[in-house]
Amino acid sequence: MPPTDNQGSFLNRISIRRNQVVYEQEVEDLEQFQKHVADRLSELFHPPEDTNSSDPPETLLSIAWFRKLLDVFLCCEAEFKAVVIMGRDANNFVKSPLDRLIPEHLDRTVKALDICTAIIHGIDLLLHWKKLAQIAVDSLQKKPIGEGDVKRAKKALNTLLSSITIDDKEKSAENHHHSTKSGASSKDHTTIGNLRSLSYSFARSWSASKQIQAMSSNLTAPRGGEPTGLVVPVYLMSSVLVFVMWAMVSAIPCQERTGLGAHLQLSKQFTWAQPMIGLQEKIGEDWKKKEKKGRSGLLDETQRLENLGLSLVEFADGFSFPVEAEKAEEVAAMVAEMAEICGRMDEGLGALQMQVRELFNRIVRSRAETLDVLDHVNKVTTPVPY
Repeated sequence: MPPTDNQGSFLNRISIRRNQVVYEQEVEDLEQFQKHVADRLSELFHPPEDTNSSDPPETLLSIAWFRKLLDVFLCCEAEFKAVVIMGRDANNFVKSPLDRLIPEHLDRTVKALDICTAIIHGIDLLLHWKKLAQIAVDSLQKKPIGEGDVKRAKKALNTLLSSITIDDKEKSAENHHHSTKSGASSKDHTTIGNLRSLSYSFARSWSASKQIQAMSSNLTAPRGGEPTGLVVPVYLMSSVLVFVMWAMVSAIPCQERTGLGAHLQLSKQFTWAQPMIGLQEKIGEDWKKKEKKGRSGLLDETQRLENLGLSLVEFADGFSFPVEAEKAEEVAAMVAEMAEICGRMDEGLGALQMQVRELFNRIVRSRAETLDVLDHVNKVTTPVPY
């Protein structure tokens, strides 16, 4: 029996109501996603002070902080994929402006993969710096400190400091001047060259700074009246991706980072952007203040190693046996601090490197899944020729 007009009207009302419920749920999911991102970024900007925790403190730009940053990104990426890519009508992706924004986001992920590779090699370099610092620690912890111990420590520290400050774009004459000033031997330069190769796995023309610039060049905030609510979360995820890559490049040894402090512009109109902008400003100020021409970057542990290394080399230059009690106490404190930093690097860098590898693999999988969705939509919407 065919439905009457009243029955048809009733079914239409049920269908409209069902669609309204689905729409309201989708809007709520997107709002929750943005709130979760804002909360996670706020914790990065204001790390909790848990004095009872045995974990290393989350000092800004420390290894512990970067591990939390990558955790935040992985959580945001998983939620983004769930509520935007997999939980939506894929036909939205072929409508303007998503037909442009999604491919642009995917292009950023390709550039992010290059940066992840550079960061993985940069962490290898950090591990070598830690080994050099550990040699100095082991030598200077001897009691009493002998001349041979001091020479061994000085040699390791000079190699460490030379590797930290050297820049591949420097002229060979400048490198020679630096090595003469620091007392590095030809054998030290062989070591430095080996360390350089650990972090510089790309062509010499490759630039981490230019990669970041390319990722952010077309990243623009949504305008009012966009035809789909998915524009904001896509912009959000791209912004988080660029920020995470930018922050890691600022801290971990990477190839060519000139002008890095000026490569990220974020919109202030969103709540979730406020803590990200605060972090960007703080990191950017530190970058410009330090004017790092070498490769050490802004990682907290590396900065402390460099400062301690300079002080201990100064001690080694003026060493005479026996060491005065006051001076011995001062040196012991610096060595203890360096030992503590080596311990943090030993525990944290391997885990951080594994997280970067996980990030790389996650980006690859998510990109492939998104491309599969787009490919399916394109096949469905492409007219069949007759």
